[in-house]
Amino acid sequence: MNRRHFLQAVGLGGVAGVWAGGTAMAAAAAVPRGAGPRILLREALQFENIGDSGRVPGTIRLFFQHLPEAEVTLWPWHLHERERQLLRRTFPRLRIAEGEIDAEGRASTPELAEAWRTADVFVSPSKNAATYKEWIRTGRPYGFFGSAFDPITNRATRPDGASLAALKAEIDLLPTDDFSRKFGARAVYDNAAFIFCRDSLSLRYLRNQKLRTPVLGFGPEGAFAIAVRDEKRATAWLRRHQLEDDGYICVVPRLRYTPYYRVRNLPREESDYAVDAINARTTSRDHAPLRELITLWVRQTGRKVIACPEMTYQIQTAREELVDPLPDDVKRSVVWRDSFWVADEASSIYARACAVVSVECHSPILALANGTPGLHVRQPVDSVKGEMYRDIGVGDWLFECETVSGSELWEALQRIHADLPQARARVRAVMARVAEQQRDMTLAVAHAAAARAR
Repeated sequence: MNRRHFLQAVGLGGVAGVWAGGTAMAAAAAVPRGAGPRILLREALQFENIGDSGRVPGTIRLFFQHLPEAEVTLWPWHLHERERQLLRRTFPRLRIAEGEIDAEGRASTPELAEAWRTADVFVSPSKNAATYKEWIRTGRPYGFFGSAFDPITNRATRPDGASLAALKAEIDLLPTDDFSRKFGARAVYDNAAFIFCRDSLSLRYLRNQKLRTPVLGFGPEGAFAIAVRDEKRATAWLRRHQLEDDGYICVVPRLRYTPYYRVRNLPREESDYAVDAINARTTSRDHAPLRELITLWVRQTGRKVIACPEMTYQIQTAREELVDPLPDDVKRSVVWRDSFWVADEASSIYARACAVVSVECHSPILALANGTPGLHVRQPVDSVKGEMYRDIGVGDWLFECETVSGSELWEALQRIHADLPQARARVRAVMARVAEQQRDMTLAVAHAAAARAR
């Protein structure tokens, strides 16, 4: 079977065949080397966030796992050297093409020019319409892979956000011509070969807007598929702080709005003062339930806590909001992570934790991907993406920070701690369903690539 015949075989069953997975999987398994689809992946947005950086190896893994003969080229926005090393080590066949595409479709580097010329399909979770418009001129298929479409939460108009329940009700009231005003030219999305939304509220919105995309469905984002570890670094760090497997929880803080001027060491602009004012008003209250949870955990179990970051700025936030205000007897059992990490080391430490409790959205995802229960405490400004926890079947591990108490978090954590093997079995069952959904997403990419061969 040559490459053209493979792509046609994957496409024979249409979308229904891709969802069923039978013919497409059999075809993929039978493909000889060099015959798979050529995929150009636009990813790697920011190193300073292990959630964003963790999505990259997860997405790439899906392509190589389910389309083993695929030729995958990563086109990154920003790639830190440690990320590059991780990807090279994990995926020896991965190609990386850096550079930019101008308004005429010309690439700034030879590697990107080659990838742009030869790729069968363009894939990204991003909604950067300008990039898609340039690709559309090639006449080749493209799609959105685990994307979020939040039509409501916007700091300029709603600085205090809303609960997920409120957002759901408001989405149903939006007019059917609302889409272009919020996300740009509707044709970019109508003509996509597929759109997979990482949460059901985004999907609800797109369906209400009556997009004409042939494949429109729920699709968990790539971070759920992460499978990279740095056991050497993790083991050394855990030993240094006398932390034992299953003998600690990880707790991750978050400010309502990321102070990007601090993250990127830039001068503070006028808009940053508004962000800082909101954060100053809400931060202590948002983290009070987590401090109460930490206190209950330490005093009731005698076990330890790691206060750790998902983004670089949260190293300081963890110290100021989670550690310093604690009673002395509790503080002695809390380890402050005073340095940043890459997603592989974080995954190794999360994998050995009893649970991860996080105001950030992605640390619980990395925990689940590594077999560990993850509780997400959602802030009202954090868009619709938190709904994905309900979507995959762990809605009881999702909380709204403005209404939850530390004792409620403790009740959920206590149930996990009381029967950790059962909780881990639940995680495995949840992640097995996620894996099936992500397999079908990946096969839909191959189906779209087949359009070029026909």
